[in-house]
Amino acid sequence: MKTLRGFFFLFLCLLLSAGGYAGDKASFLKKQFTTRDGYKLNYRVLYPLNYDAGQKYPVILFLHGAGERGSDNEAQLFHGGDMFASYENQSKYPAIIIAPQCPENIWWTDYKRPDKAGEKRVYPYSAPMTKPLAAVKELLDNYIAKGMVDTKRIYVTGLSMGAMATFDIVLRYPNTFATATPICGGANLQRLANFKGKTAFSIYHGSVDRTVDVQFSRDAYETLKKAGAEVRYKEYPGVDHNSWDNAFAEPDYLSWMFGHSL
Repeated sequence: MKTLRGFFFLFLCLLLSAGGYAGDKASFLKKQFTTRDGYKLNYRVLYPLNYDAGQKYPVILFLHGAGERGSDNEAQLFHGGDMFASYENQSKYPAIIIAPQCPENIWWTDYKRPDKAGEKRVYPYSAPMTKPLAAVKELLDNYIAKGMVDTKRIYVTGLSMGAMATFDIVLRYPNTFATATPICGGANLQRLANFKGKTAFSIYHGSVDRTVDVQFSRDAYETLKKAGAEVRYKEYPGVDHNSWDNAFAEPDYLSWMFGHSL
């Protein structure tokens, strides 16, 4: 019986692959979005298995880290792309997954980076939205306007620079996202203390992160908890900056998201 089930699963995978779904990051379509003011944003999008144009789907907005910036419209899927696109996850958690790419020499969010050893990042209380992140929000709104999106189930997640953008976009649009999953990021604590939205947060960080201080996530967790937000935090002992590997491997990384709606 196990052999028959295994054969059937293999046959299903081959059938889906033949239909254009590879079950990994190659399944994401390459796209470019032009904003109302002419700004061009590269992005990749993955539609659910057995996509039905007459149905509305959850959206997962995935924001990459600084190392994946560029113009190739590929690097943003280096971390996480295969996980999101796997047959297993798309079968259990069908969603439209949008993965934009931030250009080189700019950041998703505006914050002061350390100039020398020992300095910490400084997240401003008030700063204009960067052009790339504003384009991301307009892109998301464009998908919503097409009637494809279940607006009660929009999820945002990101790693490192993308985690900082995850915090930032939720704080700017507190009634848009059902969940936010920042991995090894940080945010201005006063902005978090003032948060009154319904977004649930799941925060991850490595305890020995040498790139983004783990204290940022610890403080974000405590601040959001005091503000009355639904928030949980998991710290990985002995893990450096690549805590996204641990987070993506969590058995409830996606199921926790899909358990929430606005």
